[in-house]
Amino acid sequence: MTPEDWIAHDPDPVTAAELAALDPDELAARFARPLAFGTAGLRGPVRGGPDAMNLAVVMRATWAVARVLTDRRLGGSTVVVGRDARHGSVQFASAAAEVFAAQGFSVITWAHPVPTPVVAFAVRRTGAAAGVQITASHNPPADNGYKVYLDGGLQIVSPTDREIEAAMAEAPPADQIPRLPVHPADETLVNEYVARAATVRRHRRGNPRVALTAMHGVGGELALRALHAAGFDDVHTVTSQFTPDPDFPTVSFPNPEEPGAADALLELATKVGADIAIALDPDADRCAVGVPIPGGWRMLSGDETGWLLGDYILSTLEPQQAATSVVASSVVSSQLLGTIAADHGARHVVTLTGFKWLARADAGLPGCTLVYAYEEAIGHCVDPAAVRDKDGISAAVLACDVVAHLGAQGDSIPQALDRLALRHGVHTTAALSRRVADADEAAAMMARLRTEPPTELAGFPVTATVDNDAVFFRGGDLQTSVRVVVRPSGTEPKVKCYTEVRESVGANLADARSRAHAVEQLVLETLKSW
Repeated sequence: MTPEDWIAHDPDPVTAAELAALDPDELAARFARPLAFGTAGLRGPVRGGPDAMNLAVVMRATWAVARVLTDRRLGGSTVVVGRDARHGSVQFASAAAEVFAAQGFSVITWAHPVPTPVVAFAVRRTGAAAGVQITASHNPPADNGYKVYLDGGLQIVSPTDREIEAAMAEAPPADQIPRLPVHPADETLVNEYVARAATVRRHRRGNPRVALTAMHGVGGELALRALHAAGFDDVHTVTSQFTPDPDFPTVSFPNPEEPGAADALLELATKVGADIAIALDPDADRCAVGVPIPGGWRMLSGDETGWLLGDYILSTLEPQQAATSVVASSVVSSQLLGTIAADHGARHVVTLTGFKWLARADAGLPGCTLVYAYEEAIGHCVDPAAVRDKDGISAAVLACDVVAHLGAQGDSIPQALDRLALRHGVHTTAALSRRVADADEAAAMMARLRTEPPTELAGFPVTATVDNDAVFFRGGDLQTSVRVVVRPSGTEPKVKCYTEVRESVGANLADARSRAHAVEQLVLETLKSW
């Protein structure tokens, strides 16, 4: 479709006028590379053109999903459509629901925003053929996205994503795609989600004081309800960040992992004397955990939380159940979960990056069931039977349960991390992002690392291997091991480097941690020059 045809058939007069006012070079750039399904679906800035999120793109994508479902003899099935509170989400979700309805599907949608895991839960709970969530998760305020679930609430993988893209290329002009009004559903599924999230609590002893922020997103209310239902009623919220706000006014970047993003949370935790601090990202599918330490607070890394939650879940299983249980982590996450799983007699699976792969970790393992999966980017799937995706709200409930369980024994999370290090060695992980102009620059950087890989890191010889879109560097000696994974981001113009250093403990844990951090700093400094 030519730019002129697109503009003539744009159903939104605002984006049509925006495109019409562009100079020829900018207009050509908007049409040079249409949005494609990446790690977490379609994602891009809210503006006109096929390379961005707008009404025309959403309608054509929805028509394409409907076509793929119909081709699979799923026409007339149920589809779930949800949205967060970002710019454009109301318009996009309404359009998606109405396009599905016009194509003959029965649509479940809500008049209000819902966290992303609610959609994943609803697809699985109802047996829907598909689900769509309008969200850009923790991306900058200008972005939005389109996330698709199939197969029991799992994110789509190839070849489905390519089939949808091919159908999008054949879609009618957006203003010719029919729409039918859809009546919003009641709160039954939302209430069922809350009740289910509360059940992830394993032990009923203790009621820790919780500090919670929703990071201007849509998870605050349901997180409070789930925590209360689980017996955690001493919860204090960051009021300035509790109400959904698509501009995210109190944070420079709405991602709990970003430096400074959790400052208001930790200030509140200090003020109220909390036992744990919880930060949800804007669509509440990710959860960051803060813990008190001597002299203050610190946020745990996604890997540290992953070790703790994985170890905790496995510790609650009987040996016979553990033998058929699977835990999973991604290739860019720490390798320690595998050691923890072996210690409990469970199976560990390493997958490609993204929960579309993690959620399928038990596929092809007859008789085995996924019980936990995580990735270092603070994504945790703690109840795969109900939500086969990362879920920040149920993860928050489980994290509070861990603190309650430890506290009842006079124990703490820092002490639990110490025990894991003493048992399995000190593991330190870090991430370094290299911003690039576009996908072409990222591809050039990755090609260089494949063809001319470095042979040394922090004084240790390393070997390079290539697996899918990532390059792995591994090396070390009898006491220290170094691992680096480099891959292009699936959602942002970045090349990401993930590091892990393992140090044998010996007689002194503090000394081992100091050595590991020193090696980590050398590795990070080296990566900046790659």
